[in-house]
Amino acid sequence: MSKTAKVLLAAIGGFVAGILLAPKSGEETRKDIKKKTTEAKKAATQKADEVRAAAKEGAKTLQKGADVAGKEAAEFGLSAKATAEKIAAEAAELGGEAKVRASRVAADAKRTAQTLQKDAEKHLR
Repeated sequence: MSKTAKVLLAAIGGFVAGILLAPKSGEETRKDIKKKTTEAKKAATQKADEVRAAAKEGAKTLQKGADVAGKEAAEFGLSAKATAEKIAAEAAELGGEAKVRASRVAADAKRTAQTLQKDAEKHLR
């Protein structure tokens, strides 16, 4: 049970005990009970309205936070996608460059091997 409910129940209990033990006529006691009941009902209605307003405000705040988080996640996803596309493009470019260089190295190695073979044949004759 919440503190507010405990305090409210204690106040009601004190009120009832005070009314029952007060030296008043039955009519006066009934009027007092009716007056206090009306006051308690107004206070409860006011508290309920305050709680409702706080809950509504909390829901708005939560919705705004969820919207911001959703937008942030979407932006992060787009950024990650763009970065992945850049990396893929760079990898493809580097792969093409590596292929060209490998071809050059192979051609250079072949020329070097041919030159070595000619030099060896010339010296062996």
